[in-house]
Amino acid sequence: MNMKPAALVFALLATPLSGAFACDVPVAPPTPDGGSATMEDMVASQGEIKAFQAANADYLTCVDDQMTAEKAAMDEGDSDADERYALAAADYNAAVSREEQVAADFNAAIKAFKAANP
Repeated sequence: MNMKPAALVFALLATPLSGAFACDVPVAPPTPDGGSATMEDMVASQGEIKAFQAANADYLTCVDDQMTAEKAAMDEGDSDADERYALAAADYNAAVSREEQVAADFNAAIKAFKAANP
């Protein structure tokens, strides 16, 4: 194998970076049944949702860093970076949508809880 030294250095440096962007997708907590949940259930669920939101913020930061790196790679002429950037952007958008859905579901559970416990 006859590689130019610069290409070899780049290949060796780029390999560990791919693992650096292994962003962990947080798992959304289950939504309580507001109609039958106790106050303790609702408070516990609220804590789980806050933890999910914090984990999701970390995930979004990780994906944003990945998108920044892919944008730089595109600017440097990496022809595969466009696809990786698009995948990262789709992951980012999905995470935002997932967080919005978790919040909407919990708000609906709160309404049901309040209706069941006037």
